[in-house]
Amino acid sequence: MKYENASDILPEELLSMIQEHYDGGYVYIPKKTGCGIRRQTDYKNELEKRNQHIYLMHLEGRTNGQLGNIYHLSESSIRRIIAKEKAGYQEMQGIIEEIVPLWGMENRQVRQIYPSVWEINHTYVVKRYDDKEQLERNIKILHILSASSIPVADLIPAKNGDDYVVYKDAYFLMSGKLRGSNIADIKDPAIAYQMGCAIARLHRAFINCEKEMEFWDNSLIKEMRGWVRETLANSEWQMVSQEEYAETVKALEAVYDDLPKQLIHRDVHFGNFLFYEGELSGYIDFDLSQRNIRIFDICYFLTGLLSEETDDAFTKKEWLESVKSVVAGYESSLPLSEKEKSAIPCVMECIEMLCAAYFVRVKDTKRADDACRICRLIQSGESDIYASVGHPSF
Repeated sequence: MKYENASDILPEELLSMIQEHYDGGYVYIPKKTGCGIRRQTDYKNELEKRNQHIYLMHLEGRTNGQLGNIYHLSESSIRRIIAKEKAGYQEMQGIIEEIVPLWGMENRQVRQIYPSVWEINHTYVVKRYDDKEQLERNIKILHILSASSIPVADLIPAKNGDDYVVYKDAYFLMSGKLRGSNIADIKDPAIAYQMGCAIARLHRAFINCEKEMEFWDNSLIKEMRGWVRETLANSEWQMVSQEEYAETVKALEAVYDDLPKQLIHRDVHFGNFLFYEGELSGYIDFDLSQRNIRIFDICYFLTGLLSEETDDAFTKKEWLESVKSVVAGYESSLPLSEKEKSAIPCVMECIEMLCAAYFVRVKDTKRADDACRICRLIQSGESDIYASVGHPSF
């Protein structure tokens, strides 16, 4: 049998993973079997999901060094992954450059800033949609919110006067680019307080949207009892135990009918709530907007803070301070009921179970594991969360 140097035949990231388990010795690798082929396919799928996530985080502004620390890869490996992912979007980049003149722009600089979004001349944004109904709904939302003095992007009509452009079975919407960006100091309690205020302000405006439009009426409890449970059960409760699931859903069932429902954003994070010089400058991305329990937006934002994987990730104390500040900001405009405050921990846990189930379905094991880790962190700190939100029993 001929021995090979693993560094000559294995990708750097795979070699690094192997070295975490066995370093500096000989390893026998058996020939492929049907089972081996399946494991290889699963590993390939995981790498694809990981690489897509790396590219997304790159577009959001993470440095190669930060991404290397998160994924335990060298900066050269990160650069190679980003270059490969970027190449996959080159055809769409060409299409964007080709259709920009339909808005009357000849000289243009096109830069991808999200998988489906491109910046034009540092001034405009073009977003691709595959669903015409979703696009037209978002246009109506933007018009209503703008009329309610909510800072949203101005729509740029095409030269022919249409709200959007149809090209090669896809739909493209251009809007002005809002000033502002992701928050640099996301641990600042003052910024957390403003986020709470911003969520409440949007919720108030969404009431006007509901008066003029019909929206998909979703239910977190139905999702938990339906596809989330089915997915977790099909994975033989390996991600979340059946007991953990049942306890969390039971807690939500006890209060769900008393929780206020309305139109919510459904994807609240610092990428969609923009700030400029410490002040809210605009709201973007209403693709997932739906009727649901209103505290979903608060809980989704706060659990999202725990997914930060940099060296500057939140400590428990810092996160609880953000919980306190966000809720205080929200209540400065829209008071939460006692039932809502009592439901915050279990809604957070449901959101993470929902995320875990989603990532199981798309075969993204790492992010499913991360969601389960966050869920258990919340479960272990329920009393601290109640104290932070001012629940009456504390």
